[in-house]
Amino acid sequence: MVEKVFWQDPYLSRLEATIASVSDNDITLDRTIFYAFSGGQESDRGSIGNCPVVTASKRGHEIIYTLEPGHPLKPGDRVVVEIDWLRRYRLMRLHFACELVLELVYRALPGIEKIGANIAEEKARIDFLYSESLGGLLPKLMAQVNAIAEQDLVITSDYSDPTKEKRYWAIEGFSRVPCGGTHLKRTGEIGAVTLKRKNPGKGKERIEIRVE
Repeated sequence: MVEKVFWQDPYLSRLEATIASVSDNDITLDRTIFYAFSGGQESDRGSIGNCPVVTASKRGHEIIYTLEPGHPLKPGDRVVVEIDWLRRYRLMRLHFACELVLELVYRALPGIEKIGANIAEEKARIDFLYSESLGGLLPKLMAQVNAIAEQDLVITSDYSDPTKEKRYWAIEGFSRVPCGGTHLKRTGEIGAVTLKRKNPGKGKERIEIRVE
């Protein structure tokens, strides 16, 4: 099973690793900083041994990296894993803004159901099953999220169950939430947050999240 260094230090953008297996264009590593799509957070972009990664996907506890055809890598090769740091850091900021918005929505509207989420480089979104407009809630939500960001609170992240790779983030005095994403160290890194309400369909509400 690959060692997920992106959990130990999500701020690393370069790492030496060893190719664990090769199957045509799919490879695995002994350790990695290259995050694969999970929980709505998009995959990193980057390269392994100077070979561009086309896709990164989770299979159980393993991560499969698909490279372009004709790559020269073979098992046992020592390689450098590099990610697009500016993209990663923006995803981390949007991800945590999304986490705060979701937690605050749950508090404001107990029982509301989240039915989807996506964290991309430009913006994040959360979809809810809800029959009323969330527009009236947005000004308060935006003020609350930005207040938490301005307080520059410490964010901790660790395993709740190492065997099953279950993880969480926590802010003392605010919340502890299960999550396997890559997290910031402090809320001040989020920056200014803006929210927008959309209606993606009957009985559904969407909150779009952007950071400056």
